[in-house]
Amino acid sequence: MSKLVVVGQGYVGLPIAMRAVEVGYSVVGLDTDNARVAGLLDGQSYVEDVEGQTVAAALQSGRYLPTTNPEDAADFDYAIITVPTPLKETLPDLTFIEDATRALAQHLKPGATVVLESTTYPGTTEELMVPILESVSGLTVASDFHAGYSPERIDPGNQTYTFVNTPKVVSGIGVEGRAAVVDLYRKLVDEVVPVATPKEAELTKLLENTFRHVNIALVNELAVFARDLGIDVWESIDAASTKPFGYMRFTPGPGVGGHCLPVDPSYLSWQVRKTLGHSFRFVELANDVNEHMPDYVVRRLILALNKQRRSVAGSRIVLLGMAYKKNTGDSRESPSRRIADLLHELEAEVVVIDDYVPTTQVPGFALHTHLSDEELHRADAVVLLTDHDNVDYELVSRSGVYVLDTRRRMRGENVELL
Repeated sequence: MSKLVVVGQGYVGLPIAMRAVEVGYSVVGLDTDNARVAGLLDGQSYVEDVEGQTVAAALQSGRYLPTTNPEDAADFDYAIITVPTPLKETLPDLTFIEDATRALAQHLKPGATVVLESTTYPGTTEELMVPILESVSGLTVASDFHAGYSPERIDPGNQTYTFVNTPKVVSGIGVEGRAAVVDLYRKLVDEVVPVATPKEAELTKLLENTFRHVNIALVNELAVFARDLGIDVWESIDAASTKPFGYMRFTPGPGVGGHCLPVDPSYLSWQVRKTLGHSFRFVELANDVNEHMPDYVVRRLILALNKQRRSVAGSRIVLLGMAYKKNTGDSRESPSRRIADLLHELEAEVVVIDDYVPTTQVPGFALHTHLSDEELHRADAVVLLTDHDNVDYELVSRSGVYVLDTRRRMRGENVELL
């Protein structure tokens, strides 16, 4: 039975670990979060796409060990690194990758395979991960062990495309290294897509997210200008979407969130500037547009309240949605948080309604509650930021309270679209 170590048991690593147990691997789920590991050992899941009963079944199989002890990685055959890669003061922070690689390198044996899945700039696998593995273990890549890169494509909350049925881009160093990585993932997913080297695979992930980032920025800026021109941008988007070729639908919103869009394109922009001395103008412009959408939402709200002879200061503002993505509890880098902060600075009374997000992820100055007639009656304005499907939009729209709908889920005389 092959032993697989998955470093990181978050929204990327835990689904991989569960699938690996399902197909017969002996899996070690290595994580630095003591509370998360304790929960997993108790059969609890912190990832919405993985049910607690799935974790419990994996534990009962005897082939899943959640742990914080790197020594449990000893004698592994395969390892997959799925740790965060945040930006720190606009610069890539690869500390988590470095720490994970050193932990694995101490147990690296001839014939083993190590794959990086964390999103990063092209060159990280070969120029950062592999040198650490070699220097700590004394082994040489391609001749003693294999290494590769496979970009994660997890889409939290997506019930149609899961880890298993989403094509997996894979790469390896050398022909045998690529074959080893292909062999690993063919047991885990329905389809693998091999590319020549880790750099092509690393760029693939950045291309995917930069494409989305730039197009979202395009429609966000269009929404701002279309309103000033007296044009319904939403109707234009609907009309353009009828074209069966050469167009892909994107819609405006209050900004972008999660780990991918606010972070990943900046990795590519940083590398282009550092290595080539050029600015990646599309990425930098998209960053500027999307980062300022929360400010635009607040300006729109200020104007709406002014028309009612109201001030933001002292007004009770209900924010529908704190998560960055509908039907999930993921609030990482959510524009909703920035909007809440701005309203708090303007001395508004902020109320957050989001049944997916735990209170611990809601700003301490805000009231976290549930949607009700009473809450809407007390509100001076409602701002729809995350269009969860479990929200009673009819209740909100018929309440009569002013609504700024940034997702186009409601209609009514009291509803204004972004």
